[in-house]
Amino acid sequence: MSLKRNLLLAGVIVAGSAGLAQAEQIEMSATTATDIEVRSGPGAEFPTVGVATRGSQATLDGCIEGSRWCRVDVNGMRGWVYAQYLSVEQNGAPVVVQDHRDDLGVPTITYQQTDPVETGSVQPGPDDQLLGPVAQDGGNVVAVTPPEEIRTYIDDNPVDAVQLNGDVVVGAQVPQSVEVHRIPNYQYSYVEVNQQPVLIDPGTRRIVYVYR
Repeated sequence: MSLKRNLLLAGVIVAGSAGLAQAEQIEMSATTATDIEVRSGPGAEFPTVGVATRGSQATLDGCIEGSRWCRVDVNGMRGWVYAQYLSVEQNGAPVVVQDHRDDLGVPTITYQQTDPVETGSVQPGPDDQLLGPVAQDGGNVVAVTPPEEIRTYIDDNPVDAVQLNGDVVVGAQVPQSVEVHRIPNYQYSYVEVNQQPVLIDPGTRRIVYVYR
């Protein structure tokens, strides 16, 4: 096993409300597998700090046990992202952090919140609907540039929004339980996820465009 690590001291402790008081720390080098939103806390209800583009180099502090959320430093931002959007080099090849946390020895960190977040809990519950992982190899996901009339049609035909945990990005997969809506004479469907209209490939149910 070959890992790019910067070993400082064993263990990570995260605490506080507005700030995160960090004690001992293990850091690992990671790479973002797609464009991802970096959030201020480990939950979809926390505000977005910014977007880290695909292929960005990140420093991974660790992940919360039993959760997909990990804390990183990336492109000058410090915040939280999903583990399936990060890869770490192992034996000369990139592997997804979510799938190899034990093998990689990813540190476990904790998060304590003293100020409640009005819109939800700190992390997704086990029964919450999640956006599926982004296709790591690109799969059949091709980002599209829709014509202007598609947005006009969506605006003229609003649909009920759905709330899903996860980053609304190209390549993420919408659960089968979510109804998607056809657009006349257009190959893609649409749905509104977390107050953002998105275009969906109806065959793979993956997001091909996000209206921001």
